[in-house]
Amino acid sequence: MKELKIESTLFIFDTIEELPKDVMSLMKKAFEARDKAYAPYSNFHVGAAILLENGEIITGNNQENASYPSGLCAERTAIYYAGSQYPEVKIVKMAISATSKNKPTSTPIPPCGACRQAIAEYEIKQKTPIEIYFMGESGHVAKSNSLTNLLPLVFDKYLL
Repeated sequence: MKELKIESTLFIFDTIEELPKDVMSLMKKAFEARDKAYAPYSNFHVGAAILLENGEIITGNNQENASYPSGLCAERTAIYYAGSQYPEVKIVKMAISATSKNKPTSTPIPPCGACRQAIAEYEIKQKTPIEIYFMGESGHVAKSNSLTNLLPLVFDKYLL
């Protein structure tokens, strides 16, 4: 028997002001998207902004539905739109911000498992990493240089 040790590396910025200007701008787009989320059941609003290689910025927010789980997360809303409208354009960076109407969110909130798998699909398809920045409504911002830091044992088409 062998031991397999898996480690992830994240970079933590104390505030949004510490981010590079382009990333700060992308995160502000995620804030704008977050503020338009439709989340009447969970009161948990999430916004995502994606920077494409061609300079386009795509945003998405979570969309809930009374017929749970028919809604969709912000990250998948944005990434699927990018994939449908720009199928051959690489995704460079993603910024995510989440807030709760029930309590303040000041710690970085990463993508859920389903969103991690969806992001993994695009990272594998384009054969280049996607930088992912995530935060609550304020406070620290976490950066992952690749989705594989958040989902190290990714399930992909090569396993099928």
